[in-house]
Amino acid sequence: QVQLVESGGGLVQSGGSLRLSCSASGSSFSLYTMGWHRQAPGKQREIVARIRANGAAEYGDFVKGRFTISRDKDGKTVFLQMNSLEPEDTAVYFCHTFIASRGREYWGQGTNVTVSS
Repeated sequence: QVQLVESGGGLVQSGGSLRLSCSASGSSFSLYTMGWHRQAPGKQREIVARIRANGAAEYGDFVKGRFTISRDKDGKTVFLQMNSLEPEDTAVYFCHTFIASRGREYWGQGTNVTVSS
């Protein structure tokens, strides 16, 4: 049973930082690309960052160097360090992966991030 569990969200002032964690279980996650997506109220879900099995990272254009995605050595935990947060970053942040051998994607339940001005 694949499970992704996010943590680390909360309320922070503009300019502050948060570190999100995604704990993965039920498969060999070191082999997969893991990602963070977010969905703000009334908006579509969008990619924030993804990290491939080889450690290569990609970011949404809006990140502009403020966020860093990383993963631990066994690939079971993925982190998103978010600095210089802005009110526009307020959203529910979701952990995501796609497991090709199972032909499907998986999502966590999400963690709320609220940035006050």
